[in-house]
Amino acid sequence: MNTILYEHLCRLTQEVVDLDGTLRSQYGLLYQRGLSLPPEVFERLYYLRVTLEGVAKRVLDEGAELAQLRALADTVKLINTSLDLDLVLREVMDTAIALTGAERGYIVLRDSKTGELRFRVARDMHREDIEEGDFSVSWTIVTEVNETGKPVVARNALLDPRYREQQSVVLHAPRSVLCVPLFFRGKQTGVMYADNHHVPDLFGEKELGLLEAFANQAAVGIENARLFDRIRRALNEIIDMKELMDDVFASIASGVITTDINDLIVTYNNAAETILGVAAQDALGQSLHTVLPMLSERFDTTLATVKSQGGQQVIEIEPVLPGRGPVTLNLKLAPLTNSGGAIYGVALVVDDLTEIKKRDATLNVVRTYLPPSLVRNIQSIDRLGLSGDEREISIVFADVRGFTSFSEHLPPEELLAIINRYLTVCTDAIQLHDGIIDKYLGDAVVGLFNTQLNPQPDHAERAVRAALSMVYDVTALHEILEPDQRLSYGVGIDTGLAMLGNVGSPSRREFTAIGAPFNFAKLLQENALPGEVMLSQSTYDRVSELFTMEPMEPRKMKPRLDFSVMYHVTGIKRHSAR
Repeated sequence: MNTILYEHLCRLTQEVVDLDGTLRSQYGLLYQRGLSLPPEVFERLYYLRVTLEGVAKRVLDEGAELAQLRALADTVKLINTSLDLDLVLREVMDTAIALTGAERGYIVLRDSKTGELRFRVARDMHREDIEEGDFSVSWTIVTEVNETGKPVVARNALLDPRYREQQSVVLHAPRSVLCVPLFFRGKQTGVMYADNHHVPDLFGEKELGLLEAFANQAAVGIENARLFDRIRRALNEIIDMKELMDDVFASIASGVITTDINDLIVTYNNAAETILGVAAQDALGQSLHTVLPMLSERFDTTLATVKSQGGQQVIEIEPVLPGRGPVTLNLKLAPLTNSGGAIYGVALVVDDLTEIKKRDATLNVVRTYLPPSLVRNIQSIDRLGLSGDEREISIVFADVRGFTSFSEHLPPEELLAIINRYLTVCTDAIQLHDGIIDKYLGDAVVGLFNTQLNPQPDHAERAVRAALSMVYDVTALHEILEPDQRLSYGVGIDTGLAMLGNVGSPSRREFTAIGAPFNFAKLLQENALPGEVMLSQSTYDRVSELFTMEPMEPRKMKPRLDFSVMYHVTGIKRHSAR
């Protein structure tokens, strides 16, 4: 509408100009014919032309201002409906630059916690972002507006007596500067700054009033977007925390179940599914007693106590679970309370001790095989291979000579006391060199080296040293025994492949070695005279550089018909490096 009116006024003005020109060109001709025009005609035409031009200019200015106000209204509508903080800030700054004719501008907002000003956005007249490090401004003016809450207009900051000596103004050399505070509900929330480095006297009261009015509207949109941004970030943190808690909840090795005051299951994690054999979809929302009827009466009593009296309770039960059979479960029950201390449910933590109990039982058996030093070194029962393992071992077989005739003349109590002293000497010798006791056969002892319980690259050497220790220690024992109680061991040692593992029934198991080395070591022992240690060829080959030995023909060969040589250990060449 304003554009059409402006064009119509321009045409009228041109017609007046054309009429004035025509009259002036015909003025002489009219004068020759005795005709004349009143002098005020030309004055009136001039006045009419000037009036039309003024009206046209006013129409044009008002049209531009109206278009500007319409654009401003559109921007205000946008920023008050958008919740994207970055978009709102960019639109606000772009509009401020367009309204004032500035080259660039930026917005700083007060931190809601510290109150400090923080840079948020900087834009140029081309609607492009300016990085914070590339944007130099007069902080003197910004600080003044922030502290006073009043706007600042500098027509030429370099000549303005208020700022011309300020270092930031001298350094950055802005000409026209316009800076206004942002207020929301009577509280200052930030500062909007715009400047032009080349054109002085660009900003006046009109631009200031326009920018202040716009800033008041913009502050509302900015704070709405900031509030939404804080809510969005808080919600994201809550979601992230929930996801983290869900992940933690799902990854906990213990079963975790929570119930309400009526024993209805509220939460039920993956571990609970695995341990109890009941899927979460079948448990959630159901009664704990319906889902897990196999839990004992003791559990029901404990649950009732926790709900009525509070406090944590720990019990161990051994229910029979469908699909799993007998299990051992450790249950920790604790009340769930609200801020007022009222109990509104129960948290139940379920730990499956079934495998641990089995491992403890196995380890207890292993403790009977091994000396304490080796038991402490066992890292995992699962890795021991007690169900069966074929490997090269060295076997020591030691037997007391003349025990049968000796035992005929002693009462049982005295006999057992004496033989236990000899067995203790043998046991200590084997364990001193990290061997394990396979078994006691009356007055005989069997020791094993390099089993899966005690891996030893030098097992043959250890076996021979253990045997020599037996001989030396028995000799020492003789010094404190009566002459008629002095007995001696014959010892045989063989090295070879054997099968090792637990044998027996579910109610009683023993760890032992099965194979030729056991039988051959026994045969070598039978060939040994009191105080002698006899080695097989296989063992000799592994320790010949460590001990002095003499080959001998077997005194007894059956049942090994290929048995042609054995080696009597007579001394030590050199000590082991270990």
